[in-house]
Amino acid sequence: MPFEIVRADLTKLCVDAIVNAANSSLLGGGGVDGAIHSAAGPELLTECKTLDGCETGHAKITKAYSLPAKYVIHTVGPVWEGGMKNEEVLLRSCYKNSLELAIKYGLNSVAFPLISSGIYGYPKEKALKVAMSVISEYLMTHELTIFLVVYDKKAFVLSEKLFSSVQEYIDDNYIEDKAIYSQSRDKEIRMLSESRIYQAEEIDSMYSSKSIRSLDDVMEELQETFSEHLIRQIDLKGKTDVEIYKRANVDRKLFSKIRNDKYYKPSKSTVIAFSVALELNLDESKDLLQKAGFALSRSSKFDLIIEYFISEENYNIYEINEALFAFEQTLLGV
Repeated sequence: MPFEIVRADLTKLCVDAIVNAANSSLLGGGGVDGAIHSAAGPELLTECKTLDGCETGHAKITKAYSLPAKYVIHTVGPVWEGGMKNEEVLLRSCYKNSLELAIKYGLNSVAFPLISSGIYGYPKEKALKVAMSVISEYLMTHELTIFLVVYDKKAFVLSEKLFSSVQEYIDDNYIEDKAIYSQSRDKEIRMLSESRIYQAEEIDSMYSSKSIRSLDDVMEELQETFSEHLIRQIDLKGKTDVEIYKRANVDRKLFSKIRNDKYYKPSKSTVIAFSVALELNLDESKDLLQKAGFALSRSSKFDLIIEYFISEENYNIYEINEALFAFEQTLLGV
């Protein structure tokens, strides 16, 4: 997927470039900066000495030497001083200038730490919002794979209000698996029954509308594959392919496969990602899932989180992925 939050060691990622949250001297320091210099070897420091430092909000690039990445992009984040000294503008510039360097050098993948959220004291929740905002905006106009790397769950802070709202929704709606399905066969029968009921209701709805349609048209839609249904929904929404696959956090190559192969079998997370991108309501989302052979379950925390966001009409896929990551669930996209 174009953007992913991962729990990993930044110095061990095989990407085109990793971003170093450096100090203005570029001569190494503590935290992420020190770890990168240590893993890269003394050659990195030697090259950094030729760069004459770096101003806050700016970025410079070097080779990566002993690191598995090809390059290191060094950017200097702002020190948090209460939010009244242009900290947000400077932090946004860190991400933007780093990404501009990646494009200039023809890179395809970049991994960021959560800049300024360590010893520079930028509140993690605020730092995360800035990172997500800049990255999401950038991906709407550029083809790039971006990772936001956190070392552990404690380093990732979801908005307390959002976390509490999602947790409350899960607590109110979660039902243990065994309470609904005693056997896998029961589940299959239930899903098949719901599918037949839905199809019958859809036919009734189509024929009760002001614009009466032919039975052939109705049956053709019911027999659509996932790919055919998705393309039709994009057309109905008046959206472009590029707009939808970017909003779905889906790679262009994957979307091309889906468009060119009407029998393509997507993952459940990919289907939901397109549902979010199209801003489908809950019933429409269930319909799209059904076309791919999936359904939403009250015994799945992943499904309930998705249901919460769709019910709230919050179609920001990056915010949804923040919540999924915080609850240790699969992210939306590929």
